[in-house]
Amino acid sequence: MERRSFVSKAGLAGILATGAAPAVQAQATLRWRLASSFPKGLDTIYGAAETFAKKVAELSGGKFQISVHAAGELMPAFGVVDGVQNATVEMAHTAPYYFHGKDETFALACAIPFGLNSRQMTAWQFEGNGLKLLREFYRNYNIVHFPMGNTGAQMGGWYRKEIKTVADCKGLKFRVGGFAGRVCERMGMVPQNIPGGEIYQALEKGTIDAAEWVGPYDDLKLGFFKVAPFYHYPGWWEGGPQLDLYINTKAFDGLSAEQKAILETASAYAHVEMQAKYDARNPAALTQLLANKTKLVQMPVEVMDLAFKESMALYADISAKNPNWRKVYADYAAFRKESNRWFRYTEAIFDRYMQSKVTAL
Repeated sequence: MERRSFVSKAGLAGILATGAAPAVQAQATLRWRLASSFPKGLDTIYGAAETFAKKVAELSGGKFQISVHAAGELMPAFGVVDGVQNATVEMAHTAPYYFHGKDETFALACAIPFGLNSRQMTAWQFEGNGLKLLREFYRNYNIVHFPMGNTGAQMGGWYRKEIKTVADCKGLKFRVGGFAGRVCERMGMVPQNIPGGEIYQALEKGTIDAAEWVGPYDDLKLGFFKVAPFYHYPGWWEGGPQLDLYINTKAFDGLSAEQKAILETASAYAHVEMQAKYDARNPAALTQLLANKTKLVQMPVEVMDLAFKESMALYADISAKNPNWRKVYADYAAFRKESNRWFRYTEAIFDRYMQSKVTAL
């Protein structure tokens, strides 16, 4: 599909007007399974898959049904790429950077340290070359992908002890999602890649010293404030992490044009809704966390500077070794540079001014 077909499709007007296209109505009900990498308790990030499945059913007049399965029900949280690739399930919903061990290029579909923010990520995917380049890459795994959700910039995680200097990072056992662990390791930390549903127990038992997840709304639900008082910000490794919908290529190719358009439209709807939920719910959740004596702490500049330096060095190293990464990252980095040149004069200045004024009211 063309990258600019974010919502509209030639035949989609008929679907939206009638509730389901005649070609879909004539078929028997199609039933697919979707494996999520997230626990049911997280109604935002797991809920995006449920939103998607509900919208597919609505647009197809009930003729296309998708059952959503939480991490561990059909396969482990980090087993969904293999599940889709091998057609164990037709679909999955996940954070692509979980699979950087297969190929670092997966991370570029989600988030890399000091990468794109959420709006920039959506722009690169749908109006830049992101969708085209990543679909070329995903063909190697028998996958067709659609962007489906973004959390927005994340927090920097929960720590038993405050991070004041670079020295405090040394030996820190830190649960951090996916690719960012590569940078944390270069900074002297000991990264741990633990599924969301298992983080609290590891933090409570002292198996890890610190953990990040997403932001206030999810973190409040997971209860991290009970076992780690210092809440650092920002999560420099996740400025705009995107979630992806993975579809088995053969299964996707077997759909009618109308069914493909339905999947595209439903995933776009879920993509927008996820971040809207986070943006609407994080503020109140942060207020609750502060009421529970959470200590909000900005990440030290020297830590950020070291992380940035190590990130850029890592990307250069990977580019020298991995042609898949080199091809996608070159375009990603060029888009990032140009986009930030624009954002610094508009969004950043406006936001800082408004935040200094309105929060004082």
